[in-house]
Amino acid sequence: MEKQLHLNLLASRPPMPGGFQSGSKMKMGPGRKRDFSPLPWSHYFETMEDVEVENENGKDIFRIYCSGSHGPVLLLLHGGGHSALSWAVFTAVIYSRINCRVVAMDLRAHGDTKVKNPDDLSSDTMAKDIGKVVEALYGENPPPIMIIGHSMGGAIAVHTASANHIPSLLGLCVIDVVEGTAMDALNSMQNFLRSRPKTFKSLENAIEWSVKSGQIRNIESARVSMGGQVKKCEESTNNPCMSNSIGEGIIEEEEDEEAEAESNKKRMKEDDQEIKKESIFTWRVELSKTEKYWEGWFQGLSALFLTCRVPKLLLLAGVDRLDKDLTIGQMQGKFQMQVLPQCGHAVHEDAPEKVADALATFMVRHKFTDFKEGYM
Repeated sequence: MEKQLHLNLLASRPPMPGGFQSGSKMKMGPGRKRDFSPLPWSHYFETMEDVEVENENGKDIFRIYCSGSHGPVLLLLHGGGHSALSWAVFTAVIYSRINCRVVAMDLRAHGDTKVKNPDDLSSDTMAKDIGKVVEALYGENPPPIMIIGHSMGGAIAVHTASANHIPSLLGLCVIDVVEGTAMDALNSMQNFLRSRPKTFKSLENAIEWSVKSGQIRNIESARVSMGGQVKKCEESTNNPCMSNSIGEGIIEEEEDEEAEAESNKKRMKEDDQEIKKESIFTWRVELSKTEKYWEGWFQGLSALFLTCRVPKLLLLAGVDRLDKDLTIGQMQGKFQMQVLPQCGHAVHEDAPEKVADALATFMVRHKFTDFKEGYM
């Protein structure tokens, strides 16, 4: 049972029987229909832009979402399979509390980022990506930056800080990723990924699944962030999404050859029209194919985290996630830790206010910034 709880360190929580999990924000009065329609990024961020970065093979283009024009930069890195949009609701909350700038980034091969080599998800390459994007945005004199990462993004944040890819780094915040439990979960990760639906008949259907399965317990966050996790299947006769969906709509009947051919042709046309109307969606990232990089993300993470020479904050969904090195480090005061109960693995989505409060208090205490006038 304990291992099952930690399967989310690369992706999201597996579906749970019986619908919503405890702590869900989906409790509504009788007779009220839930709204699973998608919400636009512009409700939460001020701008969206694509940042070009030079590499050996040409140019990579990283999608970022931003808010604010002064104060320290909060550089937000999402978890495996997610996108910058997972930070949308959190961004709106933290921006209302402290003076800051927010930059949420679609990591390599995720969201709407386009790179020449999307198959390279090594921690070294992804950490270098962060440094290159910061340089492209701010040149040789970047503003003070607080790097914040969730799950896989938390691991990449640690690797980025440890390699000194951000010379103006103020602090480091890691959300719900610990080396010991992450490494323990890897053996069961493929089984979890196979348990997820392969396709969804619409984006609304994907949002509904994410909430009812407990992947995201905050319906508002699910409505804006799931669009970054799934995409429309490409319209191709060789595409398994399309062909499987078409096949499911065909009813077998005993007919003579000519009538059967005509009937099938008609049904195929109708099903094709239905598919185009509903737009089949599938996952943007095939996480199962990234397995060779998993150990590299998490192995040695605790030691790297503890040796980063900036103030550090660790936010966890449960205290049972602490491994031996971190337990000793926490007792020695090497970092600040806060446990946010009644959250799933996507802590910043499930409880954006609590995460924002913890981060704002941490940053103000270290004199990185101030609370906005009128907030306190």
